[in-house]
Amino acid sequence: MSLPPLVEPAAELTVDEVRRYSRHLIIPDVGMAGQKRLKNAKVLCVGAGGLGSPALMYLAAAGVGTLGIIDFDVVDESNLQRQIIHGQSDVGRPKAESAAATVREINPLVDVVIHNTALTTENVMEIFSGYDLIVDGTDNFATRYMVNDAAVLLGKPYVWGSIYRFDGQASVFWAEHGPCYRCLYPEPPPPGMVPSCAEGGVLGVLCASIGSIQVNEAIKLLTGIGDPLVGRLMIYDALEMKYRDVKVRKDPECVLCGKNPTVTELLEDYEAFCGTISDEAAEAASGSTITAQELKAMQDGGEDIFLIDVREQNEYEIVSIPGATLIPKGEFLNGSALEKLPQDKRIVLHCKSGARSAEALAIVKNAGFSDAVHVGGGVLSWVKTVDPSLPSY
Repeated sequence: MSLPPLVEPAAELTVDEVRRYSRHLIIPDVGMAGQKRLKNAKVLCVGAGGLGSPALMYLAAAGVGTLGIIDFDVVDESNLQRQIIHGQSDVGRPKAESAAATVREINPLVDVVIHNTALTTENVMEIFSGYDLIVDGTDNFATRYMVNDAAVLLGKPYVWGSIYRFDGQASVFWAEHGPCYRCLYPEPPPPGMVPSCAEGGVLGVLCASIGSIQVNEAIKLLTGIGDPLVGRLMIYDALEMKYRDVKVRKDPECVLCGKNPTVTELLEDYEAFCGTISDEAAEAASGSTITAQELKAMQDGGEDIFLIDVREQNEYEIVSIPGATLIPKGEFLNGSALEKLPQDKRIVLHCKSGARSAEALAIVKNAGFSDAVHVGGGVLSWVKTVDPSLPSY
């Protein structure tokens, strides 16, 4: 469906801009009018990571006049496999600042606005209100629902993308002309059901595939050309090299954008709404969580424990805590792990950060291992506080 241009054109292009954007200007559908609209546009990229990297770089190259970058994280060496806006010299630097430097190098004519902060319910409405279009490159459900809700409440469109291993998705959500994210996903998945990229991995180049599609959709919306992905979900399989479209209809009963909405303001706590871990896991972990240092003290003191790593084999091969036995979380979910647990030793579980081990802990406790514990912070905490010589990921 064709939509009107999102922004009005700027008054003029300078000689330098005409020279820089000449390959756009000779495209009849873009031309001088379309490039002037890009110059006048204000676009915010939520996240300067895997999807944000190509999105920011191509938005800058395309001549979007004002680019906002919001990210509170710092560049880690493990980011460099896919977050191409950052380089080796940027490790330890705030991502928003690193990304801004690259954007300015690509196109010094772009006005870059840095938001070196976490996006929260306290600031999202104010930040979003200063932009015409949002490009969502987040990797967690809590932020995705918050971005969607804020965009709908402010009447703004946003371009959404998602990546995992070899698969990607993209769509445009604009409640005024079609569905919102809640129409597609009314409820977040159960805690632990969908692994994050940090748990399951992502093919680095997939970020470029989906991120460039997001920019393509942004340009179409800003200039009013083509048929945007409003009401359509694009699904990409990199292994099979296949794209397919799925129609997404506006849900008349949507709690946010339906005929009788019940969500008329931001939720108080999106983390709680999405349930980072299940209630059972949270209850099991309460009073049964130890630190990495406490685990080290147990080992050094010769305590009779059975240490279990509930991650996947490929994660275990990257880095493991000495003495840990690998029993992936899936074996706890299907019950096969329980027969492997000794009755005469205290069970200690860990994963990468503590979420998966908390879920496994709930199962173990329900099976009668009442003194079982898990390691808060998991391998990441062990590497940080006990043995920094080990690799992180």
